[in-house]
Amino acid sequence: MATMTELSPTERKSKFSQDKQVDENLVPKKVLSFCSTRYGLAFITHLCNVMLMAQYVAINITMVAMVNGTHHQSRLNGSTETLPTESFGGSNDVPKSLPAEGSIFGGQYALWERWSPPHERSQLCTIALSGMMLGTFAIILLGGIISQTLGWPFVFYIFGGIGCVYALLWFVLVYDDPLAHPWVNVTEREYIIASLAHQVSPRKQPLPIKAMLRSLPLWSICLCSFSHQWLVTILIVYMPTYISSVFNINVRDNGLLSALPFVISWVTGILAGQLADFLLTKNFRLVTVRKIATFLGNFPSTALLLALPHLTPSYVTTVILLTVSCGLSPICQSGVYINPLDIAPRHSSFLMGVSRGFGLTAAILAPTVSGFLLSQDPEFGWRNVYLLLFAINLSGLSFYLVFGDAIIQDWAKERKLTRL
Repeated sequence: MATMTELSPTERKSKFSQDKQVDENLVPKKVLSFCSTRYGLAFITHLCNVMLMAQYVAINITMVAMVNGTHHQSRLNGSTETLPTESFGGSNDVPKSLPAEGSIFGGQYALWERWSPPHERSQLCTIALSGMMLGTFAIILLGGIISQTLGWPFVFYIFGGIGCVYALLWFVLVYDDPLAHPWVNVTEREYIIASLAHQVSPRKQPLPIKAMLRSLPLWSICLCSFSHQWLVTILIVYMPTYISSVFNINVRDNGLLSALPFVISWVTGILAGQLADFLLTKNFRLVTVRKIATFLGNFPSTALLLALPHLTPSYVTTVILLTVSCGLSPICQSGVYINPLDIAPRHSSFLMGVSRGFGLTAAILAPTVSGFLLSQDPEFGWRNVYLLLFAINLSGLSFYLVFGDAIIQDWAKERKLTRL
C-alpha cells in the first residue's frame, strides 16, 4: 500500500477531504445559519433536553423533602431547611435517578441524521445537548425554593406541566427531514440534502449487528461514554454533598451557588461546538477535533476532582475547582457524544441510543459504589471516590484516544442488494 509521501497531491487532497467529511463544493455562499430552520430545530431540541434533565434531577432535589414528609414533618418547614449530613455516606441514602434517556437521545440523533450538514454538526448537536446543563441549573436553582414554599410535589407538577406544553410545540414544529417540513426555505432544503447526499440513504438499511460488535471505534465510544457519565453523575449527585459534608454548609439553602457550575457548563457546551466546527475550517482532521474535545471534557475535570481531597480545605478554592471541573465537562459533547454521526450516519440514532444507554449504566453504578466507599471509610471516603473516578475515566478516555475514529466505517456504508 502506498504511503502518504508516495501519493500524488491530488490523492492526498482527496484523502484529507474524506477525513473531514466536508465537501466544500456543497457549501453555498448564502445559506442562512442561526435564523434557519435547522438551528430552530436545535433550539427546540435544546428545550427538550432542559425539560428532560429538570425532571431527571428533580428526584435528587426533592428526596430530602420526601423523607421528611414520611416523618410527619411540616412540608414548609422541613423540606429544604435541613440536609442531614449523616445520610451522605450511606449507599442506600444517596439520591438516585433511574436513567431513561437512551431512547430519547436516540430519537434526537435520528433528526440530525437528516438535518445536520457535516461541517455544522458540532454546533447543532452541542446547542441541543447543552440543554441538559441548563435544565440541571434550573432545577437546582428553583427546586429547593418550590419545595420549601409550595411543597415537593409541586416540583413535579410545575416541570411536568411545562413538559406537556412543550410536547405540543414539538409535535407541531419538528419533522423527520427537510423534505417533510412545510416551512423550510427551499435553498436551505437543497443545501442540507446536497451536503448529506453521500451519508443518508433513502432506503432503510439493515443493522449489521455482528460487524458492530467487532468494531473497536464503536466500543471506544461506548466505553468512553460510560466513563464520562460516571464523572457527570459524581458532579450532579455529589457536588453539593461534598461541599456540605466537608464544610458543614447547607448548599441547598444557596441555590445560586449550587447551580452556578451548571450555567457555566451550559455556556461552555455551546462554545465548544462553535470551536469544533471552526477548527474544521482550519484544516484540522475530524478525528483530531473529536479526540481533542473528548480529552478536554474528561481529563482536566477528573484531575481537578482527584486533587480536591489533597488540598488544604478552603471553601473558596473548593467551589472554584468544582465549578471549573463541571464547566469543562460538556466539551465532550463536541467529541465522543456526536461521534456516532461520523462513523455511521445511517445508523447513528440506533448507535446513539445504545451508547448512551450503555453509558448511563454509570448513573446507576456510580451512586451505589460511591455511597459504599463513603460508608466504609468516613475518613478517606472522598479520596477513594475520586480515585476510582479517575481510574475509570482515564481507562475509557485512553481506549477512545487509541481506537476512536471519525470516518464512515465499512459496515455503515450503503450496500446494494444483488440477485442472481
